[in-house]
Amino acid sequence: MDPLNRQVTCSTTTRLLGVAEIFRELDREVPAQVLAVYLYVASHNGCHSQAMMEDLELTGASASRNTDWLSKKHRLGKPGLNLIRKEVDESNKRRHTLWLTPKGKALLTQINQLLHDDKCLSKDITCYEVC
Repeated sequence: MDPLNRQVTCSTTTRLLGVAEIFRELDREVPAQVLAVYLYVASHNGCHSQAMMEDLELTGASASRNTDWLSKKHRLGKPGLNLIRKEVDESNKRRHTLWLTPKGKALLTQINQLLHDDKCLSKDITCYEVC
């Protein structure tokens, strides 16, 4: 077998790899939790941070750290990815509502195009059986 074989055996998984690579272009060492938090907010735009934290089974500290990474300002004053914004919930000042920023919405559009582009779909039934 050729050790450098690059034959695609599952186009669905290749698309998911493409999503991961989009994030790695933003930050080469982005953790999976940050990706999960972004995808949660993207699929629940305007959600409460507590709901995200519970649904993803994150601690308060982890939720805060990951949303900071995705916000305009990362921890320790470093710039964040600016994909989400956190707004204080007026009904409970300890909670935040999480929204996609324009940059976060543009990224979601790019991800959706990658995942749903019919030109990329494999017509090979065995691919879907393998996946």
